[in-house]
Amino acid sequence: MDQYYAVSIVTLLCGLTVFGMALTVARTHSRTGILAPTMTGDPLLERAIRAHLNTVEWIPVFLPSMWLFAIYWSPGWAAGLGLVWLVGRIAYFVGYLQAPLKRYPGFFIQSLAAFALLLGALGRIVYLWLA
Repeated sequence: MDQYYAVSIVTLLCGLTVFGMALTVARTHSRTGILAPTMTGDPLLERAIRAHLNTVEWIPVFLPSMWLFAIYWSPGWAAGLGLVWLVGRIAYFVGYLQAPLKRYPGFFIQSLAAFALLLGALGRIVYLWLA
């Protein structure tokens, strides 16, 4: 199990990141005076909610891909690509809060990392299965 400590830490950092984004959404609700469950009415609130939900939508792609990559390829590389994904998601979130067009660099970074993990894990599993 020692080999998976880094991947475990990245998994927990992912959870903390999503929680931090949720706190930002809650603070934005308070700042704008638009209290839950209302989710519209202020562009900043709508961007905060959408950026948070977009991250949550990527979790089912990212986490299994990272763990399967760690198991079938390399825990070190999986953790490294996982950190790149996290940096991309944070850049996406911060950029989206500033302006919708500023989310693209973060999206590009995280999508490259996610697809490297996904396709790497899938390719290795298929290769081993057919071998």
